[in-house]
Amino acid sequence: MDPIARWHEVVKTRDVAVMAALIADDATFESPVVHTPQVGKAITVKYLAGALQVLNNETFRYLGEWRAERSAVLEFACEIDGITVNGVDLIWWNEAGQITRFKVMIRPLKAINLLHRRMGELLAKA
Repeated sequence: MDPIARWHEVVKTRDVAVMAALIADDATFESPVVHTPQVGKAITVKYLAGALQVLNNETFRYLGEWRAERSAVLEFACEIDGITVNGVDLIWWNEAGQITRFKVMIRPLKAINLLHRRMGELLAKA
């Protein structure tokens, strides 16, 4: 199955087990608020699961999708605490259809600051 179609299913169902199966063992996650890439399946799944909790509310929606051979850019928007969050997920995958790199970029600055606080609170509990 197409990894982006599988990703859309993860977002829809919030199924962390399905997400974990989609992530390669050597995956890298790049956060808009952490300065260094996070390397490895466990940390990538942890960050993505946290993002699903923080961002994936009733207002979350993908606005557009652009693809290359083994990569895609997905633009999204949502609202949290009255702040409109706009961002992109940049996703790369290997020949097996597993995600090898996931980069999130967010705007505006208010949204980055809000996401930093919310994700920090969530990950501190984990």
